[in-house]
Amino acid sequence: MKTVLLIEDDIALRENTAELLELSDYEVFTAPNGKIGIQMAKEKMPDIVVCDIMMPEVDGYGVLEELSTDETTKHIPFIFLSAKTEHKEIRKGMDMGADDYLTKPFEEEDLISAIESRLAKAEILQKKTSTSSGKGQEGEMRSLNELKNFFDDNGEIFDYDKGSSIYKEGEHSNKIFLILKGVVKCHKMDEDGKELITALHRADDFLGFTSFMDHIPYLESATAVESTQLAAISKGELKDVLEHNHTVSLELMELLSENITDFKDQLLQMAYSSVRKKTAQTLLQFAEILNRKVEEPIKISRSDLASVAGIATESLIRTLSGFKKEGLIEIEGRNIRILQLKELQYVN
Repeated sequence: MKTVLLIEDDIALRENTAELLELSDYEVFTAPNGKIGIQMAKEKMPDIVVCDIMMPEVDGYGVLEELSTDETTKHIPFIFLSAKTEHKEIRKGMDMGADDYLTKPFEEEDLISAIESRLAKAEILQKKTSTSSGKGQEGEMRSLNELKNFFDDNGEIFDYDKGSSIYKEGEHSNKIFLILKGVVKCHKMDEDGKELITALHRADDFLGFTSFMDHIPYLESATAVESTQLAAISKGELKDVLEHNHTVSLELMELLSENITDFKDQLLQMAYSSVRKKTAQTLLQFAEILNRKVEEPIKISRSDLASVAGIATESLIRTLSGFKKEGLIEIEGRNIRILQLKELQYVN
């Protein structure tokens, strides 16, 4: 049975998460702060550590630094679990060597999936090390997060104002982007000239994948929804990196596969959901992508909302008015504030 060390100062969250992991057949050790967590990690030698950031005694960054510099614990996969969602905070943890980063509140399956993938990766790396000829692998990337660090450190930086075009359908695609800050929408035009938003991307997402062959045209356009900064590297440079880092290649393939699955789910929703449900789900999707808390307004154009939902703008406006009358949302100009989150989630 694999062992997990959970370091979390919130008693309720610690107990609930521990129970979840135990039900998923993990043996769980818990610690209420970073200082005790460090001691337990060295005593128990868990297979993986899941750690909060904001804690008394020693914070999560201090825990990671201590464990990653100790020869006996530096190999243990480390996942941050925190309410912090800013790109610079995420990147700080990744730069220090964390393997993954989950934000609160999190879905149960996201936590289990993150743990399973990190444990599987650790096992693969261990087997590679044990069967190697003794030659060092210094400089080899260990994870997708290190690939993102590579973009950060070596990529060409581009800044875009809200509404600016990043690339257009039909243009040659010679670069791959990592979003450092902001939100980007990808969109196409249908036969009637109506815009359809195919995806929304936020900070720490990759952008611009079409083919690894140079000059293949983009199959959709990309536009900044808000002030956005991107780091870009050429396809040739990325191919060279992936050829020499097979573990990262596999993680990237998994990520792209998940994106395809999400896109299929979106198409099914557009095809079979009611107008009310499409509108509700789109509001929730924008709130998540824009990292908005329930009490914070969403400022987004009605046409963008309608485009993602796959309905006419007039139908969306009528539905929003209905939600307002029901007390589910509040509308002030272009701003929409969600008032009843749970009710909106279960709209039919």
